[in-house]
Amino acid sequence: MSYDQRPFGNAEFAENPENRCPVVLLLDNSASMRGRPMNELNTGLQVFRDELFADTLAAKRVDVAVVTFGPVKVEIDFVGAQHFHAPTLSTAADTPMGAAVEQALSLLRARKDAYKSNGIGYYRPWVFLITDGGPTDSISRAAQLVREGEEAKAFMFFAVGVEGANFDTLRQLSVREPLKLDGLRFRDLFKWLSASLSTVSKSRIDEAPALANPTGPSGWAVAG
Repeated sequence: MSYDQRPFGNAEFAENPENRCPVVLLLDNSASMRGRPMNELNTGLQVFRDELFADTLAAKRVDVAVVTFGPVKVEIDFVGAQHFHAPTLSTAADTPMGAAVEQALSLLRARKDAYKSNGIGYYRPWVFLITDGGPTDSISRAAQLVREGEEAKAFMFFAVGVEGANFDTLRQLSVREPLKLDGLRFRDLFKWLSASLSTVSKSRIDEAPALANPTGPSGWAVAG
């Protein structure tokens, strides 16, 4: 069963007709994330929530969904940042990455349909995957969907590998070069993500604003 924090019905769009910037967090909670990695990830999620909530406009415009994989679970269906409560994740079993990507893209299609039917404008969505391993299922269908979606500018897909991640697989899945997290700097990653989404939410829908380079001297990522 999904954990749904959304307001009932379409009241959310009547109460808040702002343009939306949707982001799906695709988070690996397989057994290899046990211990400090999962603790740091949970802390990062709380930082993400707090940073977005503190930005009045981003809190109205950024919509967040959280999908974990190990097994695939919709932890949180799309909800406005002002109503988002960071989940406390725990580790589980395998790493069904392909199925998780397909689930995330299905959620995203449904959310975009809801925007359209309610006359809500939206920015190009983000799909943000974090993993420390390799898939235990096939990613071929997911990779095809990511390529097609990127070509159609339907969303932007980002892949981040924690130490131990299979970067060859991530390169097959993402048209963008995957990034490698520097140590366990989840908090810095989520500060960058919240700041990036805040910047996007203040731009025009047809605009591509400049974002901070995560691999720069003070960035949270290193070459994969």
